[in-house]
Amino acid sequence: MIFPLFDSTIILLIPAIILTIYAQVKISSAYGKYSQVRSNSGRTGADIARALLDENGLYDVKVEQVAGHLTDHYDPRTQVVRLSSGVYNSTSIAALAVAAHETGHAVQHADGYVPLKLRSAFVPIASFGSNVGPILIILGLFLTQTSFLLTLGIYLFAFAVLFQIVTLPVEYNASNRALAFLGNSGIIADRDEMHGAQKMLSAAALTYVAAALTAILTLLRFVLIAQSRDD
Repeated sequence: MIFPLFDSTIILLIPAIILTIYAQVKISSAYGKYSQVRSNSGRTGADIARALLDENGLYDVKVEQVAGHLTDHYDPRTQVVRLSSGVYNSTSIAALAVAAHETGHAVQHADGYVPLKLRSAFVPIASFGSNVGPILIILGLFLTQTSFLLTLGIYLFAFAVLFQIVTLPVEYNASNRALAFLGNSGIIADRDEMHGAQKMLSAAALTYVAAALTAILTLLRFVLIAQSRDD
């Protein structure tokens, strides 16, 4: 074997690769379309985030602009909703959906939403596992005298997989909250606008499903490679 990672188990990654490409096409298509559709409210993403935060009593949570394309996120450590310029300053349906989604994370934090707390707790070990785990696995595959590094690498990478799995309910819940916020507050009253917001958030959620599937199948592949080496 020229390189221990180039074996027949690589076929396991094909579904994940296909889904990842499909998800990227969907989110690019949805954002490209709905970022060009102005909302009837005429309010920017920043306006909507501020209004929804205030409506939920989160007056101390700030709304800031952040550089980059679709870099929007909520930072629970500093309690700041950060919106990319394409969302912060835009009055499009896509901007409203993304701003409401990030506000959903802020409300999750305030509510003590358990999956969000779990995900936040996993961040340090998941980050370490996703960076160091694969390196230890590769080293372990070359060092055939011991399986210690290989086993340790797989366990560390498993934390990165758990992070991706826990992320799914967090993201879907934030999207559900966002659509409820937009509908109940009357910010989006038009049926076509609500459909656009749903399409935008569904496409975004699919990227997290693709990431989770990729992580799970990669872990499975590492385990199968380790088992084949022991046979």
